[in-house]
Amino acid sequence: PLLFLLFLSLFNYAGAEVFTIATKFNISSCPITFYQKVYTNVYVNFTSDSLVFCFNGFYGLDTNNDCVFGPKPDSVKATFNITEHDSSLDKQVKEAVRTITSSMGCGVHFSTTCSSQKVSTDSCPTINVLMFFISVTLESPSTGRFTDISGCRVSGVGILPNTTVFLPQTCTTVVCTANKSYTSTGCGNQQRCDGNGVCLNTTCTVTGPTVIDFNGHLGFVADRCAYSLMSDSKNNFKVLASFQERRRRDVSFLDSVTLQLDDPGVQIHLEQGGRVQINNTILNITSSVQRFQGVELFKDQTGVTATFSVAKRTTSVFFDGYTAQIQVQAPAGSSLKGLCSNSSDISNTKLPEYSSSSCGTQFDDPDDNTVNCDLMTERCNILKAAPFSSCNEDVDPTPYVNACKNTLCTYPSVDHLWCQFLWSYVRACSLDGNSVDDSWQSEAKCSSKAFCQDNTCKDHEFCGRKLSGEPGCLCRAVFASRYKESNSLGDRPVCKQKMGVIALVGCLLEEKGINYTSLHLKDPSCVGVLDKETHMVTFKFDENNICGTEILKNGSQTTYKNAIMNQRSSDVITRQDQIYINISCYDSQLETKAVTFKIKDRSVVQKITSGDLDYSLTMKAYTDRRRTQLVNPQTDVLLNQKIWVELKADGLDADLFAVVTDFCWITSQQSPNSYPKHDLIKSGCPVRDDETVQVRGNGEGTSNYFSFNMVEFTGISGDVYLHCTLQLCIKQESNCVPVSL
Repeated sequence: PLLFLLFLSLFNYAGAEVFTIATKFNISSCPITFYQKVYTNVYVNFTSDSLVFCFNGFYGLDTNNDCVFGPKPDSVKATFNITEHDSSLDKQVKEAVRTITSSMGCGVHFSTTCSSQKVSTDSCPTINVLMFFISVTLESPSTGRFTDISGCRVSGVGILPNTTVFLPQTCTTVVCTANKSYTSTGCGNQQRCDGNGVCLNTTCTVTGPTVIDFNGHLGFVADRCAYSLMSDSKNNFKVLASFQERRRRDVSFLDSVTLQLDDPGVQIHLEQGGRVQINNTILNITSSVQRFQGVELFKDQTGVTATFSVAKRTTSVFFDGYTAQIQVQAPAGSSLKGLCSNSSDISNTKLPEYSSSSCGTQFDDPDDNTVNCDLMTERCNILKAAPFSSCNEDVDPTPYVNACKNTLCTYPSVDHLWCQFLWSYVRACSLDGNSVDDSWQSEAKCSSKAFCQDNTCKDHEFCGRKLSGEPGCLCRAVFASRYKESNSLGDRPVCKQKMGVIALVGCLLEEKGINYTSLHLKDPSCVGVLDKETHMVTFKFDENNICGTEILKNGSQTTYKNAIMNQRSSDVITRQDQIYINISCYDSQLETKAVTFKIKDRSVVQKITSGDLDYSLTMKAYTDRRRTQLVNPQTDVLLNQKIWVELKADGLDADLFAVVTDFCWITSQQSPNSYPKHDLIKSGCPVRDDETVQVRGNGEGTSNYFSFNMVEFTGISGDVYLHCTLQLCIKQESNCVPVSL
């Protein structure tokens, strides 16, 4: 049934039920349809301003929806009854409201008297509220008495026939027709409404140093730290992003994306080259969808996509090694935090626990004279021209254009960087359901295949375009700076015990366009060996194969000279840059060094510099196993108290060198050759007659430590002196670790 309301009526009905308090009436014998919803009860109550009729409960107590407000009655008194068909009233309504075409079958009638102050006639007539099979309500603009309210119902809101209404809570424009059907238009398929009439994107784009959040706002990451892109504390999931530098120290780039779901301790890492890891296990991801820890993963030539659902919200994360795009396929809601919700909230989204301690260090590299900002601005602006313009109404190109300009006016347009910004916009359009014609790809020379797909590099490297035009692993700017400042391609050569080694940095060779396989020492058979873990290229010689090394002796010092080159002496012509790197180093024994501390009241930390390398040795004593409580002048060291001693070399590459503690002993005098003495370590191992001595990490890297219980010599009180001899060892198949005989 439909609904009809009539005020200031001349119709009166006998046998009505009188009520003076809020009352619920059963109208199942004459049910009422209110904006397409059928009701069999009506709740009537008196307020200070109105007589209110509701269908979901009493107004102000149970509901404020689906109600009709009548005028303020003269007294808190009204009548109710259900009436049958009235042909005269039926005709009057149809003449007044043309959208009413059905006939009256029954009616629900309420009656009261009005306030004489609101009526211009001398007497106050009865106010009749009639709810009929025909649906109308009060104060029609056309009649002043009737309005059809059978209308349309959209998102719980009633809309009059022949009316267009904008619903801000859903961002929807609804057109209700005369026959009670409706059409609606709202946000795009991949957008959400903010509840205040504004459509927001459900796609967050992170590319280079820029973040375009769900609101379409542009933000910038200026350091090399980790940030939260999206998190929901209620449902315990996070999407994290790590930023690193590439060719310049002062411009950061998105480097990896990490998913953290409810399962504790499980992290899914999306990395450069399409590599995916769960914790430290590399996954073999293909074009077929695979499921790991509740996350669906697949990989194609464009990149890797991870999809997961939490709390009925489906989220997909795409990453091609340079750009990440996060799509939320349901209203994002207020529980989401992170840069994708507010790209300017840098301070509150930084994650120190996932960042290096130096990630915030700022650099000011000199301007790159190859950067043409005017040209880059022109190129970035093509996102506002055809064929991209077909998407401009759905996805605002402005933040993408500004992200492109701000980056390429500082950083050189290399490594397909321009294409990266174009593709990020095209994918955002695709996620919004808008397909951009692919004719732009050939004109811009942008391949749909992800740049550096299947190329994985080490932490100190990134995948970029080499001089040859092919992708390769190049050095990150911070890592490379110490080599470039000294105009070198690797570490200083080290010679020891008739052995020499020099390590060149693989990514520096790549950057220079040098193929390491063409390099050799003076003896062409002595070629470099690439370490697959560190990407260092190492050249060695020893007494069994001197590789053309010239050996010069001067007293106790032996000097070794050789060279790294890429041409044989018999070559007549070459099409490669000629490489010639002189090697010169000398062999001298490390001196015996002593560190002294007094029992109870003194500790001395002595720095030691030795040999041809720029490094230092330190020896420190501690009173705790974790080596956090350093022995200092105020420390009481007691007899039989356990002491931990750490020996550490700073400035050496732990992949090439190891520090070996050969001998350690205690004397009662400062001279290491004095007596009496008590041995702690011999030939790198604890002595057998002192069970308190334990040695850890000896010969494994650039630091090791040992512990012993404090002693003093019988009949001698006062200071004791600790002496240690150390050797620098060139690592060869882990032969630096002492072996107990």
